[in-house]
Order: sequence, then C-alpha cells, then structure tokens
Amino acid sequence: MTTLLKEAFTKASALPAKDQDAFARFLIAEIDDEAEWDASFSSSQNEIALMAKEALAEYKTGKTKPLDMITRGI
Repeated sequence: MTTLLKEAFTKASALPAKDQDAFARFLIAEIDDEAEWDASFSSSQNEIALMAKEALAEYKTGKTKPLDMITRGI
C-alpha cells in the first residue's frame, strides 16, 4: 500500500461510521467501474482501431469539418 493511500485510509477511519461506509461504497464503485472500463476497452481494441482508421480516412478526404466548441457552449 502506498503512503498516500495509507494517509487517505487513516483520515477516512477518523470519520463517523456512516461516512466511512459512504466512502467505502464510493471507493468500491469506482474500482469496479474502472475494471469494467478496462475490460470493455481491452475487448474492443480492434473495433476502436477500425473506427480510428475510418475517421482518419474521412479527414484525409475532406469529409469532416471542425467542431465549433464556442458556439456550441462546450
């Protein structure tokens, strides 16, 4: 366990039980979510590579246009 993680758990252990449980649920959900993303991306590398290749081909043939993030409020 890293020093920073130990520090985080030390601070969390000083919280009331209700807050410790909320923190634990949050942390577990984050770890599980990250594992799901990792599995999803690792099983779809071929599809992602194909989509990237298609997007690059569209860009090279002039079939794309710039995204105007200012007027779209992004």
